[in-house]
Amino acid sequence: MSPILPALLLTAGCVLSACQRTKAGDDSASREKPAPPPAMESESEAKIRVANDEKGEAAKATETEAETEALAPPQRKIYVVAALGDSITDARGGGGVYLDVLRERCPKSQFLNFGKGGDMTNQMRRRFETEVVPQIAVQQINALIVYGGVNDLYSDLTAGRKNDKIEEDLTKIYQLARINSLKVVAVTVSPWGGFTKYWNPRRGQNTQLLNSWILGQEVTGLVDEAVDSFALLSCGDPHVLCPDYETRFHDGIHPGKQGHTVLGEKLVEEAFSDCL
Repeated sequence: MSPILPALLLTAGCVLSACQRTKAGDDSASREKPAPPPAMESESEAKIRVANDEKGEAAKATETEAETEALAPPQRKIYVVAALGDSITDARGGGGVYLDVLRERCPKSQFLNFGKGGDMTNQMRRRFETEVVPQIAVQQINALIVYGGVNDLYSDLTAGRKNDKIEEDLTKIYQLARINSLKVVAVTVSPWGGFTKYWNPRRGQNTQLLNSWILGQEVTGLVDEAVDSFALLSCGDPHVLCPDYETRFHDGIHPGKQGHTVLGEKLVEEAFSDCL
């Protein structure tokens, strides 16, 4: 064997051994190298962090309050309600029985009857202005039921009471009630197709158009609640009072006691569920 070869092998072994030691040293140095210290937070960054934390806590508190309010029962109140209407509301002719249901269900509240038989909506408006408005502060009235329009609908030819005029008068009532901070509850015209002396298909169509307009006033915000007595008190033929809901005279236009009871319960459910 050449004397050079062992020397080369020895040299290569030394180089390899040195490399391994160097790698091991590098690994050890890598393992032992301490982590750099965290960067110091500037004063402005600290303020931003604190502000964000406070916002987060405030948002959580708001969510908690909202959840608590949603779970809490509605706050109940005493109502003093003026009921404006025609013969269906006028107690002197046997109307207004639906108000008795409200009185029973809301014993601490008051329901004042301003109904007058035969009134059209223009007459209701004038009585609201002259009889109800002056009593708002005196009797602390805080709500209004408006239930009329049928006398206009069958006076379209004799008195020119077309839908635009009915809507105009109802709008003025609703607006004046709003100005006086009253809760406004509008009731649609009840079915009256059995009142055959005056009902006809054209007037039936006008009734439905007027009722659609009344119901739409809740969407516009002009009234707080719109209660649909037309749908509530009809069955089968939508224009005719259910037989069970008619008065014993079966005149086709005035609800009887059971009809008034159903209407009263609906008013409690949709408009005065928070009453005392």
